[in-house]
Amino acid sequence: MDLDAYFARIGYAGPRTPTLATLHALTQAHTSSIPFENLDVLLGRKIELEPEALMDKLVKKRRGGYCFEQNGLFLAVLQEMGFDVRPLSARVRIDRPRDFTPPRTHVFVRVELSGTSYLSDVGVGALSLTGALRLHTEDAQDTPHEPRRIVREDARLFHQVNLAGEWKDVCEFTLEEMPLIDRELGNWYTSAHPASHFRSRLLVARAREDGGRITLLNDELKMRDREGKSEITKLGSPAELLGVLRTHFGLIFPNETRFGPPGSPWPRD
Repeated sequence: MDLDAYFARIGYAGPRTPTLATLHALTQAHTSSIPFENLDVLLGRKIELEPEALMDKLVKKRRGGYCFEQNGLFLAVLQEMGFDVRPLSARVRIDRPRDFTPPRTHVFVRVELSGTSYLSDVGVGALSLTGALRLHTEDAQDTPHEPRRIVREDARLFHQVNLAGEWKDVCEFTLEEMPLIDRELGNWYTSAHPASHFRSRLLVARAREDGGRITLLNDELKMRDREGKSEITKLGSPAELLGVLRTHFGLIFPNETRFGPPGSPWPRD
């Protein structure tokens, strides 16, 4: 891990000691600087999970990625800094009812600090954490963005977010670790299986430092402020899309780039 290059990428100039304050600061800086995105999936490119490949794509080439890339890089950085970390597996439950069982295709990071467990997730799209969460409590927890909590139902734990006064599920987990071989399998499903929603829609998201969020879903750009009020802009052309990617997310592609399968707003030839 080239920590100097990573810190420059996320604009972090604080302490490098493995403390809770450092973890909070890194979580917010990462989510605000490296966008969540699935553009390489739509371009038909292979998603590599080796630490060197993650550094090359997300740091040196200034791209983004989805959970296996984002949290894979974050895990490697925290390890290099001396944090006690483990990757945990989860099922994403955003906008999904409890009677539906989504695939276990999400990974996030568990951090042990002075006998207390914390969770960090810089790779869950428009709801990526901007502060670490204490694991063993069901109390609401403030973050630089939305309030969060972790609740238990039998053997399952649910990470929840409070949106407009209502608690909604973000992901479900059991504290089972997710070694690299399992992440490779989940990464294949997410990037290559016909049923994966990452193959049929364009998604880019980034947290703003002022407490708001920016999300691009297909041809709709949503700007949400700290209070939860949103402004949606409909994009009208591939050139407008490329401009939004460059201006709001720092993602630069050649003018001829087209994303997505036939029938999508931005089809490839």
